[in-house]
Amino acid sequence: MTSTTKFFSFSPNAPQRAEAALQIGDLKRRQDAPSYAPEREAEILRRLTALNGGPLPADTVVAVWREILSGCRALESPLTVAYLGPQATFTHQAALQQFGVAAGYRPARSIGEVFDDVERARAGFGVVPVENSTEGAVNMTLDRLTVSDALICGELRLDITQHLLSRAGELSEVKRVISHPQALAQCRGWLAEHLPDVPTEEMLSTAAAAELAGSDATVAAIASELAARLYGVPVLRARIEDNPHNSTRFLVVGRRPIGPTGRDKTSLCFAMKNVPGALYRILEPLARARINLTKIESRPAKQGPWEYVIFVDLEGHRDTAEVASVLREIGERTLFLKILGSYPAA
Repeated sequence: MTSTTKFFSFSPNAPQRAEAALQIGDLKRRQDAPSYAPEREAEILRRLTALNGGPLPADTVVAVWREILSGCRALESPLTVAYLGPQATFTHQAALQQFGVAAGYRPARSIGEVFDDVERARAGFGVVPVENSTEGAVNMTLDRLTVSDALICGELRLDITQHLLSRAGELSEVKRVISHPQALAQCRGWLAEHLPDVPTEEMLSTAAAAELAGSDATVAAIASELAARLYGVPVLRARIEDNPHNSTRFLVVGRRPIGPTGRDKTSLCFAMKNVPGALYRILEPLARARINLTKIESRPAKQGPWEYVIFVDLEGHRDTAEVASVLREIGERTLFLKILGSYPAA
């Protein structure tokens, strides 16, 4: 039996899987269990990736099975996902990559509205950007996490490729370039070289920019290939991002804690006294336990000037004994500590 045959024989055929999904959905409704369990799906995808010996690459295996899981999940119970809209934003792409085409999607006008939709149960989950490899942290997301009741329950990374979309036939016909501030910043060098005298204008989203460019041939938008297809705007120049390794990390937020998978992250934020050695003393238990930090970021606190909230991502799950013990120690050494969530690592 070839590895590809093993891959497709891992589960029953589509009708059998669909029928099983309907029965599972009925059972979950009786037990008031969630239809989407990130920890369970992460475990399935990792196991399938480990079993795959080719010729399909791991990314393809994951993409195919995400859609299978998405369709079966939709049969179990409808799932609504909020995201920073409108359609064809990079956040929309990230949401599709995480939840598949069978989920229901709710575009939000702002990151704050995504959190509102989750907190008020208008959506089961939300997807928001948290940091870009070129431009750094998305501060609106960090600020909202400090006060939100929503928990981080997943993460994913999306390669960001920016395109110049316009109905203009040549670059010389472009009189204005529009996009989201982050997209403009990611293409700053290219714009300076190729359109040095053309003014730029910030928009609420790359998708909104693409839509406007579709109605005015003198305007060019920086947006995704998906936006070009959705809004019918030709790609005048492809791959204009300054950093060819440009990517954005997105968070999935929900209302319930996620169980451990064996390969997890925990995000937290805390405040500390403004005294020498305070940060070292807080992080020392992590070093002693040999728990790896994957990120540390500071943001001004809203309570007073020159006060800061520190955001930390670490490897491990809050429910494991080692991480739980360290978090207790950190809590005793901070002014306040908030666990933002434990979730499967991307």
